[in-house]
Amino acid sequence: MLVLRPPANPPKAASPIAAAGHIHLDVTVTDASGNPDTGLQPWDFTLFDNNQPRKILSFRSFDGVAVKPHPPVRVVLLIDTANLPFQQVAFVRSEMRKFLLQNGGHLAQPVSLFLFSDAGLRVQPQPSIDGNALVGVLDQIQGGIRTIDSAQAGEGLLERFQLSVRQLAYIAQNETKEPGRKLLIWVGPGWPTLDSANFSATERDQRRYFDTIVALSHDLRESRIVLDSVSATDPVSSGADAFAYRSFLKGVTSSNRADSGNLSLKVLAIRSGGLVLGPDNDLAGQIDRCIAGADAFYRISFDPPPAAHADEYHDLRIETGKPGLTARTSSGYYNQPKQDH
Repeated sequence: MLVLRPPANPPKAASPIAAAGHIHLDVTVTDASGNPDTGLQPWDFTLFDNNQPRKILSFRSFDGVAVKPHPPVRVVLLIDTANLPFQQVAFVRSEMRKFLLQNGGHLAQPVSLFLFSDAGLRVQPQPSIDGNALVGVLDQIQGGIRTIDSAQAGEGLLERFQLSVRQLAYIAQNETKEPGRKLLIWVGPGWPTLDSANFSATERDQRRYFDTIVALSHDLRESRIVLDSVSATDPVSSGADAFAYRSFLKGVTSSNRADSGNLSLKVLAIRSGGLVLGPDNDLAGQIDRCIAGADAFYRISFDPPPAAHADEYHDLRIETGKPGLTARTSSGYYNQPKQDH
């Protein structure tokens, strides 16, 4: 059963880093074929903070077999009908049904279904590993005509952008209360990025973008959410637009550098350590790739250097000593001055 969650409030500013100062990261390491590598030791990792190596203070390794995380990694499948073309909704449901019914409906990870529409967010409160039961929940989801921007042009695009970012911020805030790591798989093309000539960001807009970027960076990490973007082929959309997000991947250091593109789904996914897959019509396969080896990862912590000012941006990068391996984790954070007590 899907339950309506209350409307999302505007995201709050990120909380200052606790007095202890430690930042915790979940790190996924994969080989050239995309398979998880679980045999690494602490000395195989080097963590760079603004290109400077930082000491790793704690280290845990989960291989998903002998050593499993508790609770297990939870998968949240979110169907974004607020931004999906109407013609794709039925196809998306059929692909998700295919995924849920694999292996006789016996799912490797606990799964929750979320439905995001113009009317807000509906959620399945209790995750399940019973794919057959989840199909019953999925069948409640019907396609509908989008009410936002059907006749509103630019204003509708702006409304969809604002609603989508607010809902993601609300999910991130809410999930900080829930233990364990989560894979939030956003099924849909993402929301408008407001990068056309019809939109001109004011200083006030940029300040809001920056505050939201800071808050999401903090809340996605603290809630242990990895955001993945999966999407089907849309013959109506321009293929060139599919890669426009790449120009916004760099970390935002101040409000005068903030842009709505920095808040696009694909940018936020990559910066969370997640995957951007598609567009292609094997959505079930894309979801499988996101979930493969979900319980196999590393958990590390480090102590950031003193911050000179509030919301001081730091790039993060993790390298391994073995060739052919790729490490994915949060690609940056906003440091805060330590509070005197």
